[in-house]
Amino acid sequence: MTSEYNATKASVLDPAVDPIEDDFLRQAAEILLDARRSRQPIQELPEHLRPTNLAEAYRLQDILISTLGPVGGWKIGAPSPVAEPLCSPMPLLGGFAQDNATLAPTFSRYRGSEAEIAFLLGKDLPVRNHPYTREEVAAAIASAHPAIEILEPAFDNPDLVDRFSVIGDLQSNGGFAHGPAISNWRDIDFAQETATIIVDGAVRVEAKAGNPAGTDLLRLVTWLANDGQYRTGGLSSGDWITTGSWTGKVLASPGSEVIARFTSFGDVRIYFAHK
Repeated sequence: MTSEYNATKASVLDPAVDPIEDDFLRQAAEILLDARRSRQPIQELPEHLRPTNLAEAYRLQDILISTLGPVGGWKIGAPSPVAEPLCSPMPLLGGFAQDNATLAPTFSRYRGSEAEIAFLLGKDLPVRNHPYTREEVAAAIASAHPAIEILEPAFDNPDLVDRFSVIGDLQSNGGFAHGPAISNWRDIDFAQETATIIVDGAVRVEAKAGNPAGTDLLRLVTWLANDGQYRTGGLSSGDWITTGSWTGKVLASPGSEVIARFTSFGDVRIYFAHK
C-alpha cells in the first residue's frame, strides 16, 4: 500500500507561502510539468517564477506532486552527517521498478542513476505529537534494499540551475528501482559498505562509505518520521524511503545496462530503453 500525500495536512503544517508567490510557483510548476511530459528540458525557470527559499521549494514540490501523484515513497538525504536533511516525494508514475526492469522511454532522456540504500516500511508511522524513537522507526522497517534512484529532471543540466529550483523539481527524481530485500540490515556495518556503479560492463564509480549524509541512515528515516511529518502527512506501510547517493550521479546512454552493486546489500540492475 502506498501513501497518498496529505496536501491539506501539509498546507497547515508547512511554513506559509505568500498567495502571490504561490501563484508564481503554480506557473513554475506548469513549466516544469510540460518539460517533463514533453521530454523537452528547459535551461532554467524565469527568474520571477523561481522559489527563493526552502518553504517555496517545498511548496513547488507539493504543486507538482498534486498532478504527478500518487506518492510511492520519499527520497531523503543531507550534505553532511550533521546537516539538516532534505526530502522529496517520489511519484509512482510507472517509474517504480524491480531488479532487471527495462525502463520505458519516458524515463530515458537524462538517464541519471545513483546507487542508494532504500528501506521498505512494514508498519505505519502516523503523525503524532511526541517524536518517534530510533528504535520505533527501526521496528517499522520491514527490509532494506539496494536501489537505484533514476534522475529525470525538467532541466537540461540541473548542475547549472539554482538550488531551490532543483529542490522544487522533486530534486530531479524521475524513478526508483529496488533489488532484493535484506532483512538483517541491522547487522551490517554501513561504514564498511562499498558501492559501485557499472554501466555496460564498465565500472564508472566505486566508493566506500560514500554517502555525504554519512552511514547513519536511520538518522535520516527518523528525521523523516518526526521533523518531516509536515511534508509527509505521516508514513505508511508500503512506503519506500531511499536515503541518498553513495556514488554521485552517473549518466548512461540509450539502451544501457546499469548495475548498482553493494558489498553487503548486493546488486540491482536496470536497462534504459533505446530512443
